[in-house]
Amino acid sequence: MSTETPFVHRNLPRLLLEAREAVMQHTRPSLREHGLSDQQWRVLRVLGEHAREPGGVETGRVAREALLLGPSLTGVLTRMERDGLITRARCPQDARRTVVRATPAGLKLVRTLSLTIEAHYAWMEERLGKAQLAQLYALLDQVIALEAPLGEDAIENQGEDATE
Repeated sequence: MSTETPFVHRNLPRLLLEAREAVMQHTRPSLREHGLSDQQWRVLRVLGEHAREPGGVETGRVAREALLLGPSLTGVLTRMERDGLITRARCPQDARRTVVRATPAGLKLVRTLSLTIEAHYAWMEERLGKAQLAQLYALLDQVIALEAPLGEDAIENQGEDATE
């Protein structure tokens, strides 16, 4: 019996997780300095990106864009609401749904942290080059689109460790 593995390709999910952790090593200290977990930051970033939406952002959309499972999102939002970073309300069009908004304090934190994060991205761009960083983004977008048929069902069924 052969001791060689049957794998021909490198472990892409592991490489993507390693790349994520390498990037987060630069971001995480700033998050912790402001008392945020990775998940809380992902929620704030989503809310910051949609801050101009007057009705807020439906929690299902927050979960999808922040890559959080529903039960995890509920706990994250509870802590963030307690800390004055977000507000939750019933959706005016459908009372069964909840919408979320970043508070002024939450948006201020997004602006503050975006400076650190954008500085790190500028550093990456300087090291990799603008073209290679753009290529990396394009390749990642292509992989995401390629795997999209698995899409939201796969995200809802994956373990939390993969999405943190």
